[in-house]
Amino acid sequence: MNNDKEHAADEKVHEEENNETVHVTDEAIEESEPVSDEASENTAEHTDDEWVPKSELEDLGVKLKEMEEKLLRVQADYDNFRRRTKQEKEAAAKYRSQNLAESLLPAIDNFERAMMITPEAEETQSLLKGVQMVYNQLLEALEKEGVTPIASVGEPFDPHYHQAVMQEESAEYDSNIVIEEMQKGYRLNDRVLRPAMVKVSA
Repeated sequence: MNNDKEHAADEKVHEEENNETVHVTDEAIEESEPVSDEASENTAEHTDDEWVPKSELEDLGVKLKEMEEKLLRVQADYDNFRRRTKQEKEAAAKYRSQNLAESLLPAIDNFERAMMITPEAEETQSLLKGVQMVYNQLLEALEKEGVTPIASVGEPFDPHYHQAVMQEESAEYDSNIVIEEMQKGYRLNDRVLRPAMVKVSA
C-alpha cells in the first residue's frame, strides 16, 4: 500500500511539472508575440521610408540635368575667361613697346633727314658719322622689340601697309606698284604702327 501511495505521489509531481512546463511555454509565446508585432511594424516603417514616389524621382532627374547644364556653362565660361586672359597677357607682352616706338618714330624721321645732307666740311662729315651710328643703334634696339620697317618700293600697293599720296605713270613698274617712298612705315610684330607714305604707279 505504501508503494501505491508513493506511485500516486510521483504521478502527481510529474503532472505538476508538465503543467508548469506548459505554463512556461505559453508565457514565452505570449511574451514573444509583442516582439514579433514590433518587428513587423519596424519592417513596415523601414519599407515606407525607402519608397519614393515616381513623380519625385522625375523631379530629381530634371533638377540633376539642370545642374549638369549649369556646370557645363560655368566650365565653358571659365575656359573662355582663361583663354581671353592668356591672349591678353600675350598681347600685352607682344605689344608692350608700342607707345615707346610710336613716340620714337618722329626722331627716326629726323635722323633720316639729317643723313640726307651731303657734308662738305670734314667736321660735318664726322658729325654725320656720329648721327649715323646713333641712328643704327636706335633701329637695332627697336628691332629687338619687334619694330621693323615696312617694305615699300617695288612692292604691290597694299592699303594695310601703304598710304598712297601720289600716283603717276611709270615705264619701269607695272600698274599699282609702289615706285617711291615718301615716308617710311613701321610695324610692331604683326601690327602696323604707321603705314608708309608712298607714290604708286598708275
